[in-house]
Amino acid sequence: MRLVFLHGAPAAGKLTVAKALLRLVPGRLFDNHAAIDVARTVFEFGAPGFWELVHNVRVAVLDAAAEHGIPLVVATYCYVEPDDRPAFEQFEAIIRRHGGELLPVFLHCSEAEAFRRVGNADRAERRKITSAQGLADFVGQFNIVPVPRTDCLMLDTEVRTADATAREIVRHFRLGGGSA
Repeated sequence: MRLVFLHGAPAAGKLTVAKALLRLVPGRLFDNHAAIDVARTVFEFGAPGFWELVHNVRVAVLDAAAEHGIPLVVATYCYVEPDDRPAFEQFEAIIRRHGGELLPVFLHCSEAEAFRRVGNADRAERRKITSAQGLADFVGQFNIVPVPRTDCLMLDTEVRTADATAREIVRHFRLGGGSA
């Protein structure tokens, strides 16, 4: 299994790029908010036990996908250093244990562009951050950086469309035979 690990700050375009990527190559989407939505069925956001359940869901999904030979999973994630490093290392260990490969991609854009995007209606539907102040507070509180890997592909989603970003990921990692 190959895991494309799309990460970056809120409103960097992770889900939009993931969907564009999956229009180019066959695979499965594991959106960061899928695990959060599961945890919200039994916990208030951030309550004791909430983040532990989110992590356990992520681990179980990745392990099941790798164990059952799903060829490509595109996951979205808001990686915070150093807090998320153990989780990231666990995800990579799961993939490698099953003979797979983790392909890290850091998506970013300017603060002004993120503030413009954060008010999009689809973000409210997904219960994501929807205000410039909420985004500024979140980004100010956490160290959102690329994962600590020399092979992490870094792409600016402000200077290219989601489709162009997806094509660059396909080209860089030679997904789907390198064409697209």
